[in-house]
Amino acid sequence: MMTATQSGPEAWYALHVRSQHEKSVFAQLDAKRHEAFLPLYNARHRWADRWKTVSLPLFPGYVFCRFDVAHRSSVLTTSGIIDLVRAGSEPAPIENSEIEAVRAVVASKLTAEPYDNLVAGQSVKLISGPLTGLSGTLMEIRSNFRLVVSVHMLNRSVSVHIDRDWVVANQ
Repeated sequence: MMTATQSGPEAWYALHVRSQHEKSVFAQLDAKRHEAFLPLYNARHRWADRWKTVSLPLFPGYVFCRFDVAHRSSVLTTSGIIDLVRAGSEPAPIENSEIEAVRAVVASKLTAEPYDNLVAGQSVKLISGPLTGLSGTLMEIRSNFRLVVSVHMLNRSVSVHIDRDWVVANQ
């Protein structure tokens, strides 16, 4: 977890940043003395010749910053920031309790990683496992995930137990 501090800002906002620029945006906000938060997790990645543990953002593409939205120009002029996350045309503040919950997770030293918000009934694609490349509908039965593959012309389906880590939402 990376955190920088400043006193007196009003609310937390999510900043949408360029791909793989989270750490540099965080460092720049820290240098400007803005209170910023970049939750990280450790992941093992394999290169051609070795395995390495790297720190990656829990929310890829986003850095959190606390500031007075009326004085946002100092934040938005930071290199690598695309824009504030907005609700319509207005900046969307994030509840302090949500930021504190993420901080508690990161500080706990328990294994944490990004989790796509997949829901039962959603169209998904398998990205690993023995059925890689297959698409279907995600179902949850007694806390187990299943992929349902249908033959619509026959009005029949097949359900197969899958690991949650094998799926991503269909685009």
